[in-house]
Amino acid sequence: MSLVELIGQADERGLAASGLACLDRCVPLLGGDDEILRPLWAGLADDAGAEEWGERLEQVRGKLGGDGEFEAADGEPGQGSDSGSGSGEDEAVLLARRMLAAAPAERSAAGVRAWADACSVAALQIHRLLDPLKDAGDSVDARREGRTEGMSPLVAAELRRQITVLELLAGHGPAGLRPALEVSTEGRRVLRAVVSRRSRRRG
Repeated sequence: MSLVELIGQADERGLAASGLACLDRCVPLLGGDDEILRPLWAGLADDAGAEEWGERLEQVRGKLGGDGEFEAADGEPGQGSDSGSGSGEDEAVLLARRMLAAAPAERSAAGVRAWADACSVAALQIHRLLDPLKDAGDSVDARREGRTEGMSPLVAAELRRQITVLELLAGHGPAGLRPALEVSTEGRRVLRAVVSRRSRRRG
């Protein structure tokens, strides 16, 4: 089953976990520590957590730079820079900020579905921008639809993680949250290492 199909069939918890996992893997671009999104993950475990989602989300935004900074990062999470200027890492940071800015204040099925879909596109595009090897596909949409020929390693790994998170939540419900978080943690470490290597090269 393709990533697009998995997102289309996911329930509210699976969609929220999918979007949150994409954002979690990209936290190194936002300057956050490994625990910054843990309260949001914890809130996915039961229905009561849905009521506290918005408050916890605002706390995360405050810690990662303040509301005004995220309001300035307008546009859809999956959209790249319109100017075409700046480095690939600059665009990756902008996409990560848009993911956080676009997170819905209410954890409703309709809201998190649109967010999860946009975060999926943005996270794949971020990994495409930061991969030292070129991805041979025309767009990340092709990857999400199952056309995987010529994928670069970083993009391929991110696609696998997105699919795995959705499969874990679909197959195990709340019990799938812990292994989904472990998958996301692994991806965050990989991206942090990539960002660190790029920084050392510039230095």
